[in-house]
Amino acid sequence: MDEIKERKQEIRDEMVKTINGYTDKERAEKIEMLEDRLFGFANFQEAHITLLSVHRGHEFDTRNIIKKTLKFSKIVILPAFNPEKSDIKLMKIDSVERDLIDGPLGNLEPDPSRCKVVPIDCIDIAFIPGVAFDEKGGRIGTGHGFYDRFVPKLPVTTRKISLAFEEQIIQQVPMESHDKYVDIIITDKRIIYKI
Repeated sequence: MDEIKERKQEIRDEMVKTINGYTDKERAEKIEMLEDRLFGFANFQEAHITLLSVHRGHEFDTRNIIKKTLKFSKIVILPAFNPEKSDIKLMKIDSVERDLIDGPLGNLEPDPSRCKVVPIDCIDIAFIPGVAFDEKGGRIGTGHGFYDRFVPKLPVTTRKISLAFEEQIIQQVPMESHDKYVDIIITDKRIIYKI
């Protein structure tokens, strides 16, 4: 068990180094290619209520994706994290500029004084963030376990999708019994369906 945790941390460290090594131009080009794939993706186009998240640290900035999703007249849901309860509350936002505040994990999240809570069973498509992935849908998160506890609560019909740079796809993610898989990974190079 400790070996798996250590290996996951090594992979996290490698990914941070890789992603931080991109030039601004490389990062912008990768994000543009990834967004093109996302916005042309049939499951995304058909979804009405979309769960996204706002970037943290080394992850790429998702605010532009959120803004574009709102322009598509989709309902955008973002997570609000409660570290004390190890829980996620889902809230609807209408504006990236007006509805977000600094959250307890260092990322932007919905302002509870402006945003309404949304039940989990409304979500059509859920974007699950991660640090590294494999082609079987294996995922390494930040290590807090929020999404591993959250994913099983999603309706069976909700597509679980992750966005990643191609370099975040590794041969095999070391998985533990509590780790959860995603259905589809969209990168700057391809769309990977879980095998």
